Amino acid sequence: MWKARIFTLYPEIFPGALTKGIYGKALEKKIWNLDLVNIRDSAEDKHKTVDDTPFGGGSGMLLKADVLGKSIDKNVQQGERIFYLSPKGKKFDQKFAKELSKEKTINLICGHFEGVDDRILNTRKIEEISIGDYILSGGESAAFVVIDSILRLLPGVIGNVTSNKEESFENGLLEYPQYTKPQLWEKKSVPDVLLSGDHAKIKSWRLSQSEAITRRQRPDLWKKHIKKNKNEKH
Repeated sequence: MWKARIFTLYPEIFPGALTKGIYGKALEKKIWNLDLVNIRDSAEDKHKTVDDTPFGGGSGMLLKADVLGKSIDKNVQQGERIFYLSPKGKKFDQKFAKELSKEKTINLICGHFEGVDDRILNTRKIEEISIGDYILSGGESAAFVVIDSILRLLPGVIGNVTSNKEESFENGLLEYPQYTKPQLWEKKSVPDVLLSGDHAKIKSWRLSQSEAITRRQRPDLWKKHIKKNKNEKH
C-alpha cells in the first residue's frame, strides 16, 4: 500500500476530492492511504503557537523549527522521504511523480505564512519541491497536485494502463487531440484519418500532432525532445 502523510495546520481540508472517482475506489481497496498530522498538536504552549517573526526583520511569520521538528519526529519512520512544498524547491514533474510512486510512504509538509525556519530543512533532511513558478497561500493545494499525479501511476488505480503511456510528458511530448461521438458537431467533423481504420496512419497522425502542439506551446519541451532524439541516433 502506498501512503502519503501530510503535515498541515488545516487537516480538515483533506482528503477532499481524493475520495471521489477512481481515487476513492482505490482508497477503499487499500491501494493507497492518507495519514494526516496536525502540526499544531505539537505546540506546547497554552496558545498552541506554531509561528513567530523572523530574526533580522522582514514581513510575515515562519513556522517554528521546534514545533515542526517535534511533529516530524513523532510521526515519520526511519528511511521515509520528507518533502516541503516550496516555490524554491526542485521542480515536480512526471518523472518525479514516477519516482515517488515507487516509495512506500512519502511525507509532505504544507507550509504557511512566509515559510519555515531553515534549520528544520537541514536537520531533518527535508527535500524541497515546487509544482510551479508561482506563489500559493499554503502547501495544501500543492499537496493535492502531488498526490493526484502519483496515485494515477499506482498499479490498480487506472483500469486502462495503456492510457498512462499515451498521455502528455510520457514521451517528452504533449498529448495529441482526441475526439468522440457525435462525429459531426456544430458543423465540425472528426479528422478523417481517425475514421480510416488504418492504425499506422492514425499513429503517424497522432505523433505529428503531438510534435506540432509541443513545438508551438512548449518550446522548452520541444528542445529537450530534439536533443534526446539526436543523442539516441549517435
